[in-house]
Amino acid sequence: MKEHEIVAAVRRIAGLADAEHAAAATRATLTVLGQRLAGGEPGDVAGQLPAGIKEALPETGEGATFGVEEFYRRVMDAEGRGCTQDGAREHARAVVAALKAGVSQGEFDDLVQQLPADYRDDLLSTAPADEHR
Repeated sequence: MKEHEIVAAVRRIAGLADAEHAAAATRATLTVLGQRLAGGEPGDVAGQLPAGIKEALPETGEGATFGVEEFYRRVMDAEGRGCTQDGAREHARAVVAALKAGVSQGEFDDLVQQLPADYRDDLLSTAPADEHR
């Protein structure tokens, strides 16, 4: 996929008003995902993404351990733009959905294998967000 296709998918899925906001959400989510993934996995994912997006991922991940709620808090902080934690959740889920379409199934499966169950149950879910707070 091309950068504008990924950003357009994030914009559509998350219901964002403009491409600039969708691009910011994409970069924020990938930055935090890069902190969470370990070893060469961030670089492997980046290798399948277009320029302009892949730069948000480091070559090597630190494998930081934090839960999915902390993931969303970090995305919220990285995104800025008055983003709330619920907004960050929706944006991150949209980015992951676009990422799944933008990289090979094998690469996406490798990424998923590094994430604990709370990520798989929420971040990787395609269900709409509910008022769980």
